[in-house]
Amino acid sequence: MGLTNNSAFATLALLLMVAAPLAGCFADEAVAIVDEEDARWLPSVFERSNMDYSDDDIYSRVSVNGTFGIDSVRSIFVDVPEINLADGGAGVTGSAVVHMGLWLPIIDGCDWEAAELPAKCQIPVISEIGPYYDDGDTSATTPADRLGKFLIENYVPHGFAIAQVSVFGTGESNHCMDLMGYDEQTGIDAAVEWLGTQSWSNGNVGIIGKSYDGSTPWNAAATGSEYIKTIVPMSGLIGLHELMWRNGSMEFRGAVMHNGVYGTFGIDGDTGDVENFCEGYIEGYYAGIAAYISGDNLAWTGSDYWEERYFLDRVIDNYNGSVYIIHGMQDWNVDPHMAFPTHNMLIENDFEVKGLYGQWGHDYPDRASGHSGLSAGRGAEAFPFTLRWDWADDLLEWFDFYLKDEGVKPLLHAEIQDNIGGWRVEQQYPPSDIIVQEYPFDSSGCELVSGGSSISTTSQTVLECIAFTDETRIVGTPTVSIESTIFPTATSGHLFVEMVQSSNGMHLGHAVMDLRFHAGGKNGQVLLPGQTVTANMEFLGMDVVVPAGDGIQLIISQTGEDYVPSPVSVQPVNIAIDGSSSLSLTIVNRNCGDLFLPPMQEPYPFC
Repeated sequence: MGLTNNSAFATLALLLMVAAPLAGCFADEAVAIVDEEDARWLPSVFERSNMDYSDDDIYSRVSVNGTFGIDSVRSIFVDVPEINLADGGAGVTGSAVVHMGLWLPIIDGCDWEAAELPAKCQIPVISEIGPYYDDGDTSATTPADRLGKFLIENYVPHGFAIAQVSVFGTGESNHCMDLMGYDEQTGIDAAVEWLGTQSWSNGNVGIIGKSYDGSTPWNAAATGSEYIKTIVPMSGLIGLHELMWRNGSMEFRGAVMHNGVYGTFGIDGDTGDVENFCEGYIEGYYAGIAAYISGDNLAWTGSDYWEERYFLDRVIDNYNGSVYIIHGMQDWNVDPHMAFPTHNMLIENDFEVKGLYGQWGHDYPDRASGHSGLSAGRGAEAFPFTLRWDWADDLLEWFDFYLKDEGVKPLLHAEIQDNIGGWRVEQQYPPSDIIVQEYPFDSSGCELVSGGSSISTTSQTVLECIAFTDETRIVGTPTVSIESTIFPTATSGHLFVEMVQSSNGMHLGHAVMDLRFHAGGKNGQVLLPGQTVTANMEFLGMDVVVPAGDGIQLIISQTGEDYVPSPVSVQPVNIAIDGSSSLSLTIVNRNCGDLFLPPMQEPYPFC
């Protein structure tokens, strides 16, 4: 532990010794002496730059090791009686079960197999739930480098249980690989209830993970389980359709995600393969292809395939716990629009929310190997300041408060990093003091420099926007409105807009749209050949700094990144570049005085 931590502990101990004799007569005054900030064993992010952490492993370590040993792993099978004949799969062949590996601390006087245990043996659970145990990773009873090993070594010694849980159809869990559907949610709920009702459990369960494992926290919270007290979704999905479709535009994996990718986890050549043929798996054959054709969630057909795989609305309605969202601003596997506007929506609905948004890709906040491999314009400029060696401490403070009811409530804010490396704190994100600046597509705003008004599959149009007099910080989700006329023989069109820095072509952000969805929302419109519409395109989440004297360019093409045009939008699109189209930048005024330096880093070179 660094000096700052020791000082905090010493201050707190002294204050407690002084306050104790006065407790009977001057309780209120004594409590007032202990300022909330002084009571924090972990300094605020603005005071951590001089802290030292171990950086000799692939992940971060807590600054003070816990005092308990780590018991041998337990292999647990949990019955899921709610899966029945109507669900197919294991509902037909036998009892459905989910499997987990469970690690408990070694605490004197705690016999974990006993039916009744003293209060000191009541401990909370941190769980990671996903499809990868035995399917591309270690078994559920082996600490996974992905996250489990980090959790076990850091938090079991601090008195937490850790569970690695396999979703249905993966690892040693049977039934169907349901790809985040209701069956999977039922299995997760059974695992959570088991963890929350054991004799050794204090009834508090936290769920954490990244990617698919970062989606199961949302998935689980949607059920409204009384045992889930906090979730930490990292690059997780608020909905499956939202991952693979953006404004009607599909990522290439969208049509085959269930049966072509994850569905294969449940088919391994043994007698259990028959259990994989349940409702969700069968629907997966048509849901992706049909959504590719329509661009929407198929609700108009009576299908609930995508609806049951959307979690955020049910989380808001049913969940009663805290949320710590973590997302890479350069994550184009799970795009940042999963985190924005989710962060502010949760605040508006009275949830206790924290955010950690760094310029890393599809990764954890503390993985040097992943952060260091990012390319120019995709996170390289922010490295090594992306590395958060204080992350293990940060989570310990979070879990102590929300799972043990110990310590001071963590500061509920967003820690956001810009594309050149600078970290700052915002009370919400995107922040509330955004300034919107309009730039029409003409000589007063963004002027044509190459290409023309026709956008085909082989052409692109480049617009140069006026240079900024001062350093400019573009945040959140700026928009571009493009008056577009579809081809005379087509019934839609497709546009992709990339924003780059003028001086060096560095990627800053991008937006994509199938013109059937020009007005926004999830339901497209039927367009007529030759129809003119205004495409209101929202850029995916960004936090970028453009130096004074530099500017931005817009590169407009038919598609980009890993999006593919829908079958009805492969013809040219004519766009207006006469002032009827425009760019709206969302800007905030921040400077070096607003930044904090993470631990174990040299000072920012730009401050």
